[in-house]
Amino acid sequence: MRKLIVTAATAAFLASGGAAFAAVKHTTGTVKSFDGTAMSLVLDDGSTFTLSRAFKDPGVKAGERVRVSWDMSGKNKIAETVKIMK
Repeated sequence: MRKLIVTAATAAFLASGGAAFAAVKHTTGTVKSFDGTAMSLVLDDGSTFTLSRAFKDPGVKAGERVRVSWDMSGKNKIAETVKIMK
C-alpha cells in the first residue's frame, strides 16, 4: 500500500511540474515605458508587466520591439525574460 501511495504522489508531482512549466506565455510588442527601478514594463498595446527579481536587463529602451516571456501571479503578469527583437 505504501508503494502505491508513493508512486501516485510522485506521478502527481511530476504532472503538476509540467503543467506549471507549460503556463509560461509570450507576448511581442513595442516598449512604451520601462522602469528598471520600479521593475515595470509597459508595451504600446497597454500590456503591463512586473519584472521578476531574477530579471536581467538586456538594455531595454522605449520604442524597441521586444518579446516578453511571462506568467501570471495572482492578477499580475510577471515578466521572466525580455528579449530585444531585431
